[in-house]
Amino acid sequence: MTEGKAIRVLIVDDSASIRTAFAAIVRNDPGLELLGTAPDPFVAAEKMRGALPDVMLLDLEMPGMGGLEALPKIMEVAPETKVLVISSLTADGAEATVKALSLGAADTMLKPRPGGFNDDYKSTLLGKIRALKGIAPDANSASPAIKGFGKPPQIVAIGASTGGIHALNLFLRQLPHDFDLPILITQHLPESFVPVFARQMELAAGREAVLAEDGTSIRRNRIVIAPGTAHMIVKRIGPASAAGSGVVTGLAHDRTANGCLPSVDPMFESVAEVYGGHAAAVLLSGMGRDGTSGAEAIARAGGSLYAQDEESCAVWGMPRAISEAGLARAVTTPMGLADAIAQSVRAPAEQN
Repeated sequence: MTEGKAIRVLIVDDSASIRTAFAAIVRNDPGLELLGTAPDPFVAAEKMRGALPDVMLLDLEMPGMGGLEALPKIMEVAPETKVLVISSLTADGAEATVKALSLGAADTMLKPRPGGFNDDYKSTLLGKIRALKGIAPDANSASPAIKGFGKPPQIVAIGASTGGIHALNLFLRQLPHDFDLPILITQHLPESFVPVFARQMELAAGREAVLAEDGTSIRRNRIVIAPGTAHMIVKRIGPASAAGSGVVTGLAHDRTANGCLPSVDPMFESVAEVYGGHAAAVLLSGMGRDGTSGAEAIARAGGSLYAQDEESCAVWGMPRAISEAGLARAVTTPMGLADAIAQSVRAPAEQN
């Protein structure tokens, strides 16, 4: 996509009223171009023969071929198109949306209730569309080179947002079967989606995944995930034992500078303090700067930072600052990051 051109948007939803409402929002923004609307993926395919959209708003619950079934076909025909899933508030809607995000949909937007197309909703929608357009990546911007190893990690902490679920699936599936360090994940998601997300991470990693509560034990072969209602932090309560690391999670509700809840920064900052730099911190695809200050705290403590590269990100926001500052030990694809972290764990043993 070329910077400066209007962002081409295609709306696919079986509800005529929803299509009309979204179309009006797009038409009223001078930076957007409405390619058209479609009641189903079949009509959408016809409209895409003339021009491919930069961003597609895709409903998942449609008669005939639903959005979840159509998504892989869309991504095959239009790999540069960013798909923004329009999700219902139901439990089935959460399941389908998280599945779509794992398959490569870039982001999600809850379908508003009647009368819900207010200014806040419009502003959020337009912000997501603009962020998803992005800028064509520089082929030389990403370097998979590892810059050496810091302190041997005892934990992996991951922050992600827009496009992060797909990246997390790729990352976790790439980790070796014998990789058993505890993993913490803060992913920006609507609260109702988080339990579904946790189950999907468990399946991808082949290990237990739980939602953080006050006092949840951090131990090997376990993933702990921030709930949608609080920041996940870590605190030490005793020495390591056979039952765990002596470290547990806590929940914080303080407002952060970036406004995210949950936020990556409190997780990273507490990890830096508790683990004294024996940590690997990963920033995956996402808009904004959440995680930057926390990553700097881990770097100051002697820990290792890893960032997803621009080309593989749906939105190169969160990983960008540490990449451009030269703080990341590896800047590459999610699979490459998994390989790099696994290598960092093996390296101290191989050097003995």
